[in-house]
Amino acid sequence: MDLGGTGAGAVIGIPALFTGLCDDAALFPPGNAPLPDAIPAHTRHRTSSYADLVGPFVFPASRVNELTPAELDVSLTLPGGPATLEAALTRIAAVEGVTPVALEIAVPAEQSAADFMTAVQALETLTAGLDVFVEIPRDERRPDVLAALVGTSVSAKFRTGGVVAEAYPDEGELAAAIHTVVATGVPFKATAGLHHAVRNTDPDTGFEQHGFLNVLLATRHALGGGTVTQLAATLAERDGALLAQELGDLSDDVVEAVRSSFRSFGTCSVLEPLEDLVGLQLVPSSVLSTEQGTSA
Repeated sequence: MDLGGTGAGAVIGIPALFTGLCDDAALFPPGNAPLPDAIPAHTRHRTSSYADLVGPFVFPASRVNELTPAELDVSLTLPGGPATLEAALTRIAAVEGVTPVALEIAVPAEQSAADFMTAVQALETLTAGLDVFVEIPRDERRPDVLAALVGTSVSAKFRTGGVVAEAYPDEGELAAAIHTVVATGVPFKATAGLHHAVRNTDPDTGFEQHGFLNVLLATRHALGGGTVTQLAATLAERDGALLAQELGDLSDDVVEAVRSSFRSFGTCSVLEPLEDLVGLQLVPSSVLSTEQGTSA
């Protein structure tokens, strides 16, 4: 089983397929970790034997006044849209050690795709050097917003779950979204709901949850010309061993293409995805043998 960049089929450390895959969204539901706990936990993740799995610390713009000096790369969420960006970045700039590396900007209710992109483009000086993701609305504006991203440096962000059943797109909706961005060359990330590696039914809520391995493999199939129907079938697959085998057989260049398209997903727990990957033998158990600290 070759996860890309591991050589001779051996799995050593965090394979390239999973490098930087898990953005640390410990502050967000359902985890809702207290900030004084979440930042030290993130630091432990970023200095652990599985550090290569972990992306930036996801932080809401509405809470920037709570930031204190810390060595912290943040992905800033802006549910209020582009108008809230300048004030948030100004505040972050005053906090020693905190560095914004990405922005996750929502499209305000009723704002058109054209007006939204005009507002984003007006902030190019502020966003220079940052990875910018637009949370794609799940309404009639979706096609126009996705079309507006084509040919720009702005990526898409798809909501894949939440605290209510309605927040979860079914496999057909998510398959169509992945098919569109892959076909048009727009990178994407996902947020919420990807609590486990494989498609599952949450035993507590009964919600149907997408698996992040399913999303990785659906992205690979989209890159290979798969149809929306085929991608939906991949997203519905519940055989973890089957998913692991197909992903494990990917060549290095395909791994690079998949991760250039599917950039990361936000998770309120870093350890749960890691434990799933270890259980499926996609990551060696040795990464869990050192001190893990408190799960975010």
